[in-house]
Amino acid sequence: MEIRRERPDDKQAVRAVNEMAFGQQQEADIVDALRDACQDLVSLVAVIGDRVAGHILFSPAVLEDPAGAIHGMVLAPMAVLPEFQRRDVGSSLVGAGLDILRAAVCPFVIVLGHAGYYPRFGFERASKRGIASQWEGVPDEAFMVLILNEQEMDGRSGAARYRTECDATG
Repeated sequence: MEIRRERPDDKQAVRAVNEMAFGQQQEADIVDALRDACQDLVSLVAVIGDRVAGHILFSPAVLEDPAGAIHGMVLAPMAVLPEFQRRDVGSSLVGAGLDILRAAVCPFVIVLGHAGYYPRFGFERASKRGIASQWEGVPDEAFMVLILNEQEMDGRSGAARYRTECDATG
């Protein structure tokens, strides 16, 4: 398995992975919208043989802290073709993406996901840090944060805002 940055010729394969993994077009539409509107993305693919088997996207987020906004990232979506699930494809994508963000000195990453999956990477309930989702009704255990820069995030809290292209997920 090779993990690499998404290339322009991966666009259709990335769309297919998201559609097949989620069983709908919504996530694929969000990926396309973010790709078109935002240059500050980390978009990675997992290639097995000659197939794109998985995809992960990190896009900008803002924590609206009373002392001033802090810019971090959102992990969403992460998708793996059904026949490659439970083979560490997703874990490899998450790990590679987080390594890139650590190297870029990103202060935090938020995710709205499975409470049993993301803590293995260091994610915790965002509410423990005083961070809330911009969307109402999000289950507390599903909205998580990974702090990559404790010094910058010390005492910081507020609402975490996704880019407007993600609003269809709320």
